[in-house]
Amino acid sequence: MEKIHIYHTNDLHSHFEHWPKISRLIRDRAKEHRKAGEEVFVFDIGDHVDRWHPYTEGTMGTGNAGLLEEAGYTAVTIGNNEGITLPYEGLDTLFRKKSFDVLVANFYNKNGLRPEWAKPFNIYTTAAGTKVGVLGLTAYFALFYKLLGWRLTDPIEELRRQLPDLKEQADVIILLSHLGIYEDERIAEEFPEIDVILGGHTHHVLHEGKLVNGVLLAAAGKYGHFAGHVTLEIENDRVSSKSALLYPIESVPRERWELDETEALFEMGRSLLEKKVAEVELLTADFFIDSDLPQLLCEALREWCDADCAFLNAGLVLGPLEGAVSKFDLLSVCPHPINPCTVTLEGDELKEILRMTLDESLPHIEVKGLGFRGTVMGKFVYDRIQILEKEKDFLINGKPIDPEGKYIVAIPDMFTFGRFFPQIVRSENKYYYMPEFLRDVLEWKLNRM
Repeated sequence: MEKIHIYHTNDLHSHFEHWPKISRLIRDRAKEHRKAGEEVFVFDIGDHVDRWHPYTEGTMGTGNAGLLEEAGYTAVTIGNNEGITLPYEGLDTLFRKKSFDVLVANFYNKNGLRPEWAKPFNIYTTAAGTKVGVLGLTAYFALFYKLLGWRLTDPIEELRRQLPDLKEQADVIILLSHLGIYEDERIAEEFPEIDVILGGHTHHVLHEGKLVNGVLLAAAGKYGHFAGHVTLEIENDRVSSKSALLYPIESVPRERWELDETEALFEMGRSLLEKKVAEVELLTADFFIDSDLPQLLCEALREWCDADCAFLNAGLVLGPLEGAVSKFDLLSVCPHPINPCTVTLEGDELKEILRMTLDESLPHIEVKGLGFRGTVMGKFVYDRIQILEKEKDFLINGKPIDPEGKYIVAIPDMFTFGRFFPQIVRSENKYYYMPEFLRDVLEWKLNRM
């Protein structure tokens, strides 16, 4: 009997406060297994990169790739944070100099060819001769990849294309899936020849894994709260048993140097972002009362998108600016990987949405996901939109809204997802400005002032 150990992480999102312990845990346990003559693989399932952290922003993700290299990872797949928050050049150079494999079967250049640093799957041969086939898939955000110069194929269709070739070559099949728990369960039902699916994207936690149609699903939540460990036993070139568990990283004792390393990553990022971009008098910021910086960002958004009007939520701005402003300062007050966006709305639709923004409960709602890296929604801020309180009506550029007219409205792209504005989510008349984030638009505005 042969024993194979698989360690896996997912959705770290640049929460480096846990990374030194994760890295040490994996390195130490891998050393023990190898000393005992047992095989070890280490995989990351994507979204290790998140540009809210100064080290990630300052290195454009290459620092994250270096950390994976130092920890001895075997292979990674990409998540949407690597795929659609980095500009084309950033992703194209992210992994070029790394020794681990990048496995993502449904990812191509716009010409239909794979970039030289990525491949659909790889076959790893253990010391006992077992062939372990590992394939990666990433979430199907096809439109956003296209705007950045990449091409995605449907992950299920790509799996269907690649799996026969993989089955021909491998005794064991492992899928690195940045697709989410529901897609993983669907894949397990449809493709029982897969032995293990290591998952991510939906931040699900499977403490002892989950068996679906004989396929073992494993996932480690988010932000490095857990590290995953799957154990396979192989007899006669087949998996005879498989199990999964998670290690709670909070319970792993912290060595003193590890806290220093986490702080050093932050300070390295800060130093890389200290370039001065503007000089300003005090620009206030508040979630719940009128303030300067959210209003300025709203104006900048409308101007950048050349829209008829704009609105956004003040919770996007996390603090004031004053004096010399650096790229680090802009990241601190606007850390979200959120892009400018326009949506074309009919007058009646626009009026209904604007009325929704006046809901008194909305500013206090805690927002999670959608690219938002703040806490609460905050009050809504408008540019070229005037609120007529008594009539509960609105003016656009000083004129009443034409119910049958068409209006180009600039918004943060987070409003095109989730549940806040169903009319915007359903609209087919949206345009995303990529790769610029809201903080890039704010920098552009400050430079013009």
